[in-house]
Amino acid sequence: MNRQYFGTDGVRGTYGGPVINATFARRLGAAVGRWMKRTATEKSPGAAPRVLIGRDTRESGPILEAALANGLATEGMVAVSLGVIPTPAVSRAVRTHGAALGVVITASHNPAGDNGIKFFGPAGGKLTDAEEHAVEQELLPDAGLNDGPNGDAPVQILPAAAAEYIEAASLLLPRACLQGWRIVLDTANGATCHTSPAVLRGLGAEVIGLGTTPDGRNINAGVGSEHPGQLVTAVCGTAARLGIAHDGDGDRCILCDERGEILDGDEILTLLAVHALRRGTLAGNVLVVTVQSNLGVEAAVKAAGGRVLRTPVGDRYVSERMFTEGAKLGGESSGHLIFAEVSRTGDGLVAALKVIEVMLATGQPLSTLRRALRKYPQLTSALKVGEKRPLEQLPVLQATIHAIEAEFGECGRVLVRYSGTEPKIRLLVEGEDATRVKSCLSRLEAAVRADLPAG
Repeated sequence: MNRQYFGTDGVRGTYGGPVINATFARRLGAAVGRWMKRTATEKSPGAAPRVLIGRDTRESGPILEAALANGLATEGMVAVSLGVIPTPAVSRAVRTHGAALGVVITASHNPAGDNGIKFFGPAGGKLTDAEEHAVEQELLPDAGLNDGPNGDAPVQILPAAAAEYIEAASLLLPRACLQGWRIVLDTANGATCHTSPAVLRGLGAEVIGLGTTPDGRNINAGVGSEHPGQLVTAVCGTAARLGIAHDGDGDRCILCDERGEILDGDEILTLLAVHALRRGTLAGNVLVVTVQSNLGVEAAVKAAGGRVLRTPVGDRYVSERMFTEGAKLGGESSGHLIFAEVSRTGDGLVAALKVIEVMLATGQPLSTLRRALRKYPQLTSALKVGEKRPLEQLPVLQATIHAIEAEFGECGRVLVRYSGTEPKIRLLVEGEDATRVKSCLSRLEAAVRADLPAG
């Protein structure tokens, strides 16, 4: 289903560009309001539907929030501001406060100059492709909306949402269980600067903070899950038990073990799944991941008696599959990890707490637990293309893919897809032998250049 504005995770772009600006935010707010009225099951008079809005620390956030609230108000919706708050806390607040919709103004791990808008339904899950497409059909020109950046729509305040999120996360582990633990925590100068440290310190840990001074322009700048260098240095330099890094809106988590080695989402998911399988607590014996996850994940989970299901890239696709399968654990190699008994969206803090729970239960350090996954050699590439012709119409590339897949058999794989946000084609090759993987990636790149000259 083609959508003009929505991508893998909401609407995103450079602030001040053709999409992420106050005018479009007002239009989008009004479009969402119209869509909500069309799809409402309760038609009787009553209180106006409430829409909860959270944001990260980007300086463009308040302007977009005000414009979005203005658009919502034109359709009779009541905007409720949660302030600066992690994405998973917005998802939780929508459910616990019975709101009609949740919105997060964030560009996640992107630089400060970008921003975005993503939506959560009343059950706390992200809108589906079909729902986003329906919202786009309601977009109208900006006629009739206020021209000023802030508009005049009243916005209610719900300051308790962050505290409620902190309290709920704190209950996932026993009181004072982290006494004597030293943890390095990188909050990316983003939305988790208050929440994650509060939980870890409340459980007794000594927390050494990185990325703790947001100024509106430094979110993700050399810190956070995309830039773990400082985390590694701090863990090794302070003899910490582990390091935790979030992205700007707090729905991702990567970890650093006590030896200074980084664990990505695949490694975290595998150690959690294998631990649960050994104890008979993994629902349906199923782990849900995306097509991007390493083949080693399947091998490890299968060896422990479970099975892996794959989805397209995007944590909302993981969440949707988990819901239909009754699975409780899933996520992406990027660090979006979903624990269905807690939330229907990625939660970086909960992911870290779940790993700590395994460390406490086994008495093993993270460097030992990570051995649950033996990664297959994997290489990726992203090539600029002049056009995105359907993959099945690229004869050289198709022939090369089929040849490589035949050579690998069940011991390797090829993944080819277009970027959802850039004029690029993304290639992935994975197999047991690193030399062969490198050779096969070169063959794919040559095939792409033969079929799709760069624009």
